[in-house]
Amino acid sequence: MSLVPAIFAVVGPSGAGKDTLLRGALAARPDLRLVRRVITRPSEAGGEEFEGVTEDEFARRRDRGAFALTWEAHGLSYGIPRAEVEGPVAVIFNGSRAALPEAVRVFPGLRVILVTAPDIVLAARLSARGRESAEDIRARLSRAAFEMPPGIAFQTVVNDASPEIGTARLLAALQPVRA
Repeated sequence: MSLVPAIFAVVGPSGAGKDTLLRGALAARPDLRLVRRVITRPSEAGGEEFEGVTEDEFARRRDRGAFALTWEAHGLSYGIPRAEVEGPVAVIFNGSRAALPEAVRVFPGLRVILVTAPDIVLAARLSARGRESAEDIRARLSRAAFEMPPGIAFQTVVNDASPEIGTARLLAALQPVRA
């Protein structure tokens, strides 16, 4: 069975476990390639694997057309390198709900997957990271209720159990759409 190339955007609130589920899905699906985002923060900041650049470098690349998609969130600039999403392979990227209208325009056929979890689970995960204050966590939880942009079709994956169960749910969402 040959895979028809596809592009998937995984979005959701902080603490939903997007990176954990992406790692699990990539281990199970070697036919997928994770897009390595370019972000205006130091590469040592932790979390997902990304390329950290200065704001000036990001702007230079954006102005040269190196990105297929860019957006701003939480005071940072994010970019999806054009070279990462071209070619005959299925790709998946960790995106932003606010950038979805542009992403759907740029990537016809984009499949959007919303990874989420109940607030109590999100709060516990954010607290366990140790990167944010209680006030920061409250602010992130208030943003977690952000609605998806109008007109954006998406599938929801609730990640409220073990990483294995969450990964299985994500893998199910990555299956071809049946008519």
